[in-house]
Amino acid sequence: MSTVGIIANPAAGKDIRRIVAQGRFVPNHEKVNILKRALVGMDAVGVERVLFLPDSGGLGRSALQGMELALTPDFVEMTVFHAERDSSGAARIMREVGVDCIITLGGDGTNRAIATECGDIPLVPISTGTNNVFPTMLEGTIAGMAAGVVATGQADPERASIHHSRLEVYVDGEYRDMALVDVAVSTERFVGARAIWDMSTLHQLFLTRASVTSIGLSAIGAQLRQIEPDSPEGLYMRLGPGGDTVLAPVAPGAVTSVDVTEWFAITPDGPGVEVDLRPATIALDGERTFSLSPSSKVEVRLGLNGPRVVNPERALALAAQTRDHHR
Repeated sequence: MSTVGIIANPAAGKDIRRIVAQGRFVPNHEKVNILKRALVGMDAVGVERVLFLPDSGGLGRSALQGMELALTPDFVEMTVFHAERDSSGAARIMREVGVDCIITLGGDGTNRAIATECGDIPLVPISTGTNNVFPTMLEGTIAGMAAGVVATGQADPERASIHHSRLEVYVDGEYRDMALVDVAVSTERFVGARAIWDMSTLHQLFLTRASVTSIGLSAIGAQLRQIEPDSPEGLYMRLGPGGDTVLAPVAPGAVTSVDVTEWFAITPDGPGVEVDLRPATIALDGERTFSLSPSSKVEVRLGLNGPRVVNPERALALAAQTRDHHR
């Protein structure tokens, strides 16, 4: 039975960056509207089952209200903690039950949590967060159709998607965590409000991708080197006074000058880059995640084993070709 999973984060797009910058606020009723359109798209291309995360905001149940669908809706059986682990836990269960594709609603942080557990399931990420480098501004109907043609086999997942790279953080030689877009080393001692918004606290920055049209920490690197989502290279930067000054849109409505003292490309077959600041915190995809102990050895490496991401245009084009061949 062709199945699409939906993981929608009701808390995405509501952090401190609404106060310190002009980050957009995505209300839950708009997320529900996106899901309704996605359901129509999936139903139209023949998806048989949709499996929702039972989120704390009731987005899935609200989206189903008043809908007449041929597909069967269902919800993951799990305890909801109103935390990041809801997204990762739902992704793990969806992987275990054999979901064919997952639509995500959130920002880079939400998708990072999902990517830790989704395995090789193709993702269709819709941007509803603050840092939105990994997900895209995708119309819900198109997202549903793209996920649907992959789930039903009308588009070959291998041809319709790319494998995104990831940044892996190792502490004392042991894998600790990962990021999809950026790892930042902050001079802040504590996690606190989590979101990185003060660029003067940045010491080191690692990126998997960099585009001049992106918002967030990756925009800093984009002023030095362009890196495509499927590139086998990443970027390392050391920040601080005395370097080259770049102007970057580091948050919605916030353009900041940042000094870069050193930068170079990183590759998966190259050595890890050491984090050389103590005390410090590590931020993953724009959010401080854990503090570093004085004696720990920490390094960051580029890996090519990140999540599989659907290219909606390519997926729908492949499905159209398949239909042409069957006429």
